[in-house]
Amino acid sequence: MYTTYMTNLSSDQIQQLNNYSVFIQPNGTILFKGNDIANALPIIKLISSSPNEPIAASFFMRRVGMFISMQFYMMTMYDEIWDGPIEQLQFFSTTEYGNKTISTFIPPEYFRDVQENRKLDVQLIWEQQCFSIIKQLRLKCSISPLVLWENVFGYLLWHYYTFFENPALEEKARNDWYLLKDSSIWESFSTKEYFRLYLKDQQPAELLNTTVRTTCCFSKDIPGLQKCGFCPQSK
Repeated sequence: MYTTYMTNLSSDQIQQLNNYSVFIQPNGTILFKGNDIANALPIIKLISSSPNEPIAASFFMRRVGMFISMQFYMMTMYDEIWDGPIEQLQFFSTTEYGNKTISTFIPPEYFRDVQENRKLDVQLIWEQQCFSIIKQLRLKCSISPLVLWENVFGYLLWHYYTFFENPALEEKARNDWYLLKDSSIWESFSTKEYFRLYLKDQQPAELLNTTVRTTCCFSKDIPGLQKCGFCPQSK
């Protein structure tokens, strides 16, 4: 594992993380950690007021999706990622827009520069962070993996749409975007290339504000929340 931790976050980076409910200081009591997600489903269900555990799992994966999207954002924008042990990925309860929810705490000392071989870091994020949590959730409840993966992908569309519009970042962003879809990465831990299936050979600009999802994330079934903007279900 590449473990040379040597970066200090700027105020802009910290603000961007906070905008996606990812914090380098916990704003509440830590309730559970990334290596014990399955056992935390009752807590997630209670905090979110989800009617059942599959809906709670989907709700939580949308929150994790914000962290994963920030990983790729930091990678493309700043050439940095968070590479802490999964148990250092921690979660606490907070309130957003009047609703109880779950936010992420990541100790900042685990941020590091991206490796020269960026493919290794893309695989780390997809497999060791994202897929690791999906596996834990599906151990405890019956929910399609596609629902959980799609809960992550939507955030990436906006980030990479804006990157592609920035001449200073476009080339690097397109190279990273290619890696996010890399077949050899997905085949190493999954029987399906979920990101390619989601994109349907289209670019972010073509998918924004469309019903790009195949599945429903159940956001509409949680008190205080609404149907997401990518929902495939008819109004």
